[in-house]
Amino acid sequence: MSAIFPKWTNRLPLLIIIGAILIGTTVVGAVWYYCTPKYTRVGYQPIQPVAFSHNIHVEQVGMDCRYCHSAVEKSWFSNIPAASTCMNCHNQVLKDDPKLALVRESAATGKPIPWVQIHKTPDYVYFNHSVHVNRGISCVECHGQINKMDEVQHAKPFSMSFCLECHRDPAAKIRPPEKITDLNWKWSDDPNVAAQTQRAQGEKFVHDWKVESLQNCSACHR
Repeated sequence: MSAIFPKWTNRLPLLIIIGAILIGTTVVGAVWYYCTPKYTRVGYQPIQPVAFSHNIHVEQVGMDCRYCHSAVEKSWFSNIPAASTCMNCHNQVLKDDPKLALVRESAATGKPIPWVQIHKTPDYVYFNHSVHVNRGISCVECHGQINKMDEVQHAKPFSMSFCLECHRDPAAKIRPPEKITDLNWKWSDDPNVAAQTQRAQGEKFVHDWKVESLQNCSACHR
């Protein structure tokens, strides 16, 4: 009497077990990588060649973000200032501080300071700083409270879901243009009042500025 099933089916349980292990390992590996700070870069805080404190310059001295990042309102990227910008102040303030030796050298020679890049979108993503800044999206929405950081770290995930959360409801994030670089600003100290005002004013800004809630692939992947 011939067998009901072909002989190769005898190996089927083993193949199923091996397949389950491979699939499980792949899923665990993917989640481990794509859902952790290694991929999202959250918490990434490299040592920089010059210790620069945003907390001192912004919170204590009161400098505006745009003094150093001067291209942010008119360019797709946010520029890193040249050492000559630093020396506008530091040729008088702490001019002989040994911690600023590399800044003085860079200003004198024109050789850029080798800053370590922290915030970076994937190569397949197009992001235009000027479009967002000129439509009421503050630095704090993507960079966190960078004004309070003594050492800059990557505070937000920059994932697709992170971007889409804002693109689906821009009214929840948009603020008055004059408050873009005031990272401590809020509508009210009362959370309920702040939320209600943000909703009302945000929707007004979206309407008045004709803000498009772009969610199609080509908006970011060009």
